[in-house]
Amino acid sequence: MSLTTNARMFTMLVTAAVVCGLTGCGEEKKETTAQAGALMPIGIVQIIEHHALDETRRGIIDAMAQRGYKDGVNVKYDVQNAQGDQSNLRNIANRFVSNKSKLIFTIATPSAQAVAATTKDIPIVGAAITNYELAKLVKSNDRPGTNVTGVSNLNPIADQLKFLLRFIPEAKTIGTIYNAGEVNSVYQIDLLKKAAKEMDIEVLESTVSSVNDIQQAVTSLKGKVAGLYLPTDNILASAIPALTKVTDPAGIPIVTGEGGMAAAGCVGSLALDYYKQGEIAGNMAADILDGKSVPEQMPIRTQDEFEMILNMQSVKTLKLNVPDDILEKARKVNN
Repeated sequence: MSLTTNARMFTMLVTAAVVCGLTGCGEEKKETTAQAGALMPIGIVQIIEHHALDETRRGIIDAMAQRGYKDGVNVKYDVQNAQGDQSNLRNIANRFVSNKSKLIFTIATPSAQAVAATTKDIPIVGAAITNYELAKLVKSNDRPGTNVTGVSNLNPIADQLKFLLRFIPEAKTIGTIYNAGEVNSVYQIDLLKKAAKEMDIEVLESTVSSVNDIQQAVTSLKGKVAGLYLPTDNILASAIPALTKVTDPAGIPIVTGEGGMAAAGCVGSLALDYYKQGEIAGNMAADILDGKSVPEQMPIRTQDEFEMILNMQSVKTLKLNVPDDILEKARKVNN
């Protein structure tokens, strides 16, 4: 081999080394390209901030990460909170569509309704929604037939009523407060009234449209009811301390449809795990992104395990006699 040939080869090797040093080679180059490329945009919207919805969001993100969809690595989450405002929901939905989101998570019924009204093409996975069919998000809970699917947070309302009556065994009348503008809250109250009728219990209702209505609503029931049942209603879930300021002095125990509401000051709940609710939704979304299924063909999922929660501070404040079996089984909070 001539000196000229050796010199030429040395020059080529040096040039290749410089190029690799500047741009990366092999697997390193692939990683750099992946990091530099556009991340998949994913929208997440929740109607308001409270424990159940926050836990749902956390479960979604963790489950997606377990399936390989990691924020800042290959997806970019746009997390939005509507602060209970319908006009905010519409703006957020339009934002997600404009940003060409590949998939949108909607936490709570109003969030799903706003996004579903804005796009019929982008896959939507809901969570913390009681009845998708009733909310007109799907044609059928068994076979959605739309771009919406997800997981239901329907809780065991008849059992929760029985749970409330264990604290007030002589009661003949209970009350309930809910947002009449949220279709799935109305649905839960219909189930409550059906269960109460079978137990020969009268239900007095009071409705709210914002947190500002809560004090007046509970005051209207004071002196007429022995206890309160609260559904998984977003307005009420965000304002339990305001409600118990009236109910505690009046000696009215409250059983709720959600564990975070119990921990915030109510007596207790037979509660589903909202973190698991989010995990289910996250795995459903990963199946869609993996190309394994489409929302139109994915049945609405449900949870069938519930945890008994007892707020010991509320028990003490209300001076309640708690049955021994409840003391043994319940997870105690605010001890």
